[in-house]
Amino acid sequence: RERERERERERERERERERERREREREREREREREREER
Repeated sequence: RERERERERERERERERERERREREREREREREREREER
């Protein structure tokens, strides 16, 4: 049972990291868009 909870937490952290990565990806995308707009 203890291990179950451990794995659950692991998965949660994984999802968190996934989301953060996507957030940064979108940020970069917007940055590129702005770059193109300025030129």
